[in-house]
Amino acid sequence: MTEPATEAIVQPTEPEEVTEAVTPEEEPETFDREYVQKLRDEAAGHRVKAKRAEALSAALVTAQAAATGRMADPTDLPYDEEMLDDDGLPDVGKVTAAVEEMLKRKPHLAARRPRGDVGQGARPEVTEEGLASLLRRGA
Repeated sequence: MTEPATEAIVQPTEPEEVTEAVTPEEEPETFDREYVQKLRDEAAGHRVKAKRAEALSAALVTAQAAATGRMADPTDLPYDEEMLDDDGLPDVGKVTAAVEEMLKRKPHLAARRPRGDVGQGARPEVTEEGLASLLRRGA
């Protein structure tokens, strides 16, 4: 008979806890509450200004799209920051190109202008020469 192999059972050892002393020089830097509140208020103010600037830019792009006269409702043109120039103002060429591209994809958004006689407005008085008008003049 064969003898069973004896295996050594190895118990995992617990890692030794290493404690490092934190010196005052290595402590994370903290700021007082008033300073942090001031920074938060300043950041909130910048966010409000950024939202307002974006809304004004979108309104300028819509106004520029309306100035082209090509769209029935210029608010249908979605706002995109790509339509702005380096100064943050709407670039006329980019807005016009965006309007043209939109109308190619969705021609039903184009402005419709009536052409020809639509039956409205002042009309010149038409005089008909007939037997009744000749008799009235002669009477």
